[in-house]
Amino acid sequence: MDSNHKPYDHVASASRIKEYLTGSTGSYEETDSLPDRDKLTFSNGFYSYCSAIFVDIRGSSQLPVLYKRPRLARIYRAYLSELVAIFNGEPYTREVNIAGDAAWAVVNTPRTSDIDDVFKLGYTANSMIKVMNYHMAKASFVSSIRVGIGMSYGRALMIKAGHAGSTINDVVYMGDVVNAAAKLANYGSSQSHIPALVTSEVFYNNLNDQNKSMLRFDYARKCYVGDVVNSAMDEWYQQNCQ
Repeated sequence: MDSNHKPYDHVASASRIKEYLTGSTGSYEETDSLPDRDKLTFSNGFYSYCSAIFVDIRGSSQLPVLYKRPRLARIYRAYLSELVAIFNGEPYTREVNIAGDAAWAVVNTPRTSDIDDVFKLGYTANSMIKVMNYHMAKASFVSSIRVGIGMSYGRALMIKAGHAGSTINDVVYMGDVVNAAAKLANYGSSQSHIPALVTSEVFYNNLNDQNKSMLRFDYARKCYVGDVVNSAMDEWYQQNCQ
């Protein structure tokens, strides 16, 4: 959100705070799928079932130690560019966000089969990281990157937040589904025996049998994990990145 430098008025601010906290509660509708953004106002919201996917770099605090700014910028631009491209390629993706070294998306999944499509986003991202690490090695980057990829299914509260009248606002998704995906991503690749892909139990239970067969239960965290790749991308990788 770009600033437009509208002066801050503390008296008006106090009035707005009071209205938001004690005024009309507005309309918060429960729906089976996420609505379009243009249905949101500053006084309504939607509580809907959806899926979330979160991808985070492991050990990112060490990257500035290994690389000076130009090379560090190259890594982040390549990584974030391709994650956004993957998320944006799914027709049911509702929101794509970048938060530091993480990228995440909220995906409309009104049908069970849609959750398999979100799983595909996860293993496609995993394959993309393999390709990126190959090119990093070819370009003499001294270390590869590891990521955690978390996926969950549940309900999120979708609201419009920002300063009314300033044109500075955004859609905010709150709820366990987004938080769970972030925590699962933080678990992925956290140790040598933990694969990159991590899903919640509810997400796993809604996958088809073929996708379920590629994951195993993690008793320590009560989730499902796997080192799953996109078969078409992996075939390309074997032919072009060896």
